[in-house]
Amino acid sequence: MASSQSQAVLDGVRDLLPSIRERADEAERLRVVPEASVKELDEVGFFKMLQPQRFDGHEADPIDFYTAVRDIAGACGSTGWMSAVVGVHPWQVALFSDEAQQAVWGSDTSTRLSSSYAPTGKAVLTDGGFTLSGKWSFSSGCDHCSWVLLGGLVFNEDGQVVDFRTFMVPREKYTIVDVWHMVGLKGTGSNDILVEDVFVPEAFTLSMGDTGRCFGPGQEQNTSDLYKLPFHSIFTGTITTPIIGMAMGAYAEHVEMQQKRTRAAYLGEKASLDPFAAVRIARASSEIDAAWALLTNNIREEQAHVERGEKIPLGLRLKVRRDQVIGSQRAIDAIDQLFEASGGRALAEGTYLQRAWRDAHAGRVHAANDPERALQMYGAHEFGHKVDPGMY
Repeated sequence: MASSQSQAVLDGVRDLLPSIRERADEAERLRVVPEASVKELDEVGFFKMLQPQRFDGHEADPIDFYTAVRDIAGACGSTGWMSAVVGVHPWQVALFSDEAQQAVWGSDTSTRLSSSYAPTGKAVLTDGGFTLSGKWSFSSGCDHCSWVLLGGLVFNEDGQVVDFRTFMVPREKYTIVDVWHMVGLKGTGSNDILVEDVFVPEAFTLSMGDTGRCFGPGQEQNTSDLYKLPFHSIFTGTITTPIIGMAMGAYAEHVEMQQKRTRAAYLGEKASLDPFAAVRIARASSEIDAAWALLTNNIREEQAHVERGEKIPLGLRLKVRRDQVIGSQRAIDAIDQLFEASGGRALAEGTYLQRAWRDAHAGRVHAANDPERALQMYGAHEFGHKVDPGMY
């Protein structure tokens, strides 16, 4: 059961869904989530769900956060995706040094961050920190943020890779390059980030080796069990959840459309009386429910280990990733079934179904949804082969 704080946020988000749905076309036209939607989500406390309490955050159960994301995506896929990605970043910031946390939230606890974790930039060891350069793609919601989290390989003086870190950079030290012209998730504003020889103090970095073992210096101040869960469980769930939300939104619109639809090609048969249509609905709903149940149950299982003070078994962390990538595919398969069975009117601009179909397939290409890699690692572990926990 959600805490009173989380429930207030969930209730507030649900009140916003009609207006978010109405702005879906505007988001696609602007290629960014409308400022009005971001402001409303900020006002109901959504972006603070995973933020530490000492910075006015809620330290919410991640399932409550996922539930809010799911509902938002059910109204607008782009808004759901952007909200998920930006909304999860306070969780990682809570793992950074206290100095970095204070820099982000010390004067404004409503500060938001975007990200791009693929290590496409280069960091060189420098006295007291690193010199960072490069270009990063797909930083969803960056126009609504004043900091960015960037993945980068660290090189020593000999040009050898010695670490993989996340670098926290303030807005005045990077450039947003407007390149986001896509067929799906059009409203996420997932533009490029350009950094040129910026010094990043070590306190504003976090080694992925540390996060791989569920550690961060910020745990000294933020002692909640929330911040002891695996990075790759929390973050990959954040990528699958909006796709599940899109599937739920597509399902609701499909059922409504079929209840009103008369099939001219079948002598005026009402679609709601078609037994094959009923079977498709049953199959799609089961796929959606299974994706959501596995996602939430796996997080609950990890939480139980943390509550008992136990190390989360690698097999469970790999299981989380196994079910996460398959959950994304299940949701997309459900959308495909519903879209194909909805008739030509589903193709019309402005319908949720066609937008969900485009958005979900766009979300499918995110690295976190790469099924073969996650499934191979799970299978390798089951066969007794060594698997690097830092990536899971």
